[in-house]
Amino acid sequence: MSAVSSLSQDIGRKKACEALALPRATFYRHMSPAAEPLQEETPRPVPVLALTKLERKTVIEVLHSERFQDKAPRQVFASLLDEGQYHCSVRTMYRILTDEHGDVKERRKHVQRPHYTKPELLATAPNQVWSWDITKLKGSVKWTYFYLYVILDIFSRYVVGWMVAHREQDSLAKRLIEETCQKQGIQPGQLTVHADRGSSMKSKRVAHLLSDLGITKTHSRPHVSNDNPYSEAQFKTLKYCPQFPERFGSIQDFRSFCQGFFS
Repeated sequence: MSAVSSLSQDIGRKKACEALALPRATFYRHMSPAAEPLQEETPRPVPVLALTKLERKTVIEVLHSERFQDKAPRQVFASLLDEGQYHCSVRTMYRILTDEHGDVKERRKHVQRPHYTKPELLATAPNQVWSWDITKLKGSVKWTYFYLYVILDIFSRYVVGWMVAHREQDSLAKRLIEETCQKQGIQPGQLTVHADRGSSMKSKRVAHLLSDLGITKTHSRPHVSNDNPYSEAQFKTLKYCPQFPERFGSIQDFRSFCQGFFS
């Protein structure tokens, strides 16, 4: 720093710092006098109108009494004022209860979100775990769509069942699942079917069908798309296929495309 100081007298501080590759902020920091030690904080003066310990104790006893223990400080204040008694303001009552005793807290009922466990899908052979989902694709006219139902075996990624329809409906999903189980020869207690939390997936019709067939059903956690990765990845493979059109002219065109794709 002494070299910079002596050199700065001849060429200036900026050029001296540049010549010695020294930041000017560092030079100024070392040259500035040391900061004075912090003085001890003086105690805050007690307000003239502050309650004494005895008065605060009296307020606590009044608020905790059997008469006022279930009432809000504003109700206590109004009741005592009608009787000609004044101990402190409403704000002071709240401050005493909150800061010193923690008696004032949120009393409204909050929503208790249930804990959803992460589903674990494990298949060591075909027809052990199926994953199914529904996707919406554009039709020939604006605001018209076709719906593709796909059931996928996660062991081999084989599409065991699919269907194209004009709408998403639980009765159509029930029919597809029932026909696919009959075609694959599913026995009770053999299969687990996983899906997300769509309206058709959680419908009573589908739930009753799976229960009657002896099939275990699982669902993704709310708002977690990663819990159904097999169906999501399959739909991405479909939509990013080079032959996939921007729109389908009719439902027959959609079905013919799916027949070639899934085969």
